[in-house]
Amino acid sequence: MPQFNHLKREVSLKVVYYGPGLSGKTTNLVQLHNRYPESQRGRLVKLDTEQERTLFFDYFPVSLGTVRGFAVRVDFFTVPGQSYYNVTRRTVLAGADGVVFVADSDPRREEANLIAHENFLQNLELVGIRVETLPLVYQWNKRDAERALSVKLLEAQLNPRRVPSLEAVAVRGEGVWETERTILALTLKSLRRSAGEPEAA
Repeated sequence: MPQFNHLKREVSLKVVYYGPGLSGKTTNLVQLHNRYPESQRGRLVKLDTEQERTLFFDYFPVSLGTVRGFAVRVDFFTVPGQSYYNVTRRTVLAGADGVVFVADSDPRREEANLIAHENFLQNLELVGIRVETLPLVYQWNKRDAERALSVKLLEAQLNPRRVPSLEAVAVRGEGVWETERTILALTLKSLRRSAGEPEAA
C-alpha cells in the first residue's frame, strides 16, 4: 500500500516486476535506471544470489505530479526467479501497489511461465492482495526468440482477465518504457481513486 511521509510531503509507491528466472525482469530495471537522469533516480542496488538477482532502485520523477499535495515517488523491485527463493519473492511482493509480470516468449520457457504465474497468484493471496483490484500489466518479453510463443497463446495462458499487456525485447530496450508508463498510469489511477480525487477527464 502507498507509504505517506507527512514530514517530506511524499508518497511512495511500490512496483514489483515478477516472473520466471531469466525472463528479463533485471534487464527491464537496468534499462529504466539507465534512462533516467541521475537527479531523478536512486542508486541501483543489486542483491545477488547464486542463480538470480533481486534489484531495487527508486527515483523521483517530477512528471508524476502530486496526489493531495504529496509528491509521488516510485520504488521499483524485482523478485528472484528461482523457486527456492519463494520466501524472498513473497516478502518483495508484500505491499505492492502495482505489478508487471514478465513472461518469457522462448518456447522452451512455456512451463516456467505457467509455474511462475501460479506462484504469483498464490503469493498474492498469502500477502493479502486481491488480483482483481491490483494494478497489473503483462509484458511478453523476448519477442525476438526463435519460434517465439504466440501472443495469443500467452494471453490465453496467463492473462484471462485481459489486463493491459505489451510486447518487448527488453535487452534492446523495446517495450520497456511503454510497460513502465502503463503500470505507472494504472497505479497512479488507483492511488488517486483511493485518495478520493476525481477521475481525470
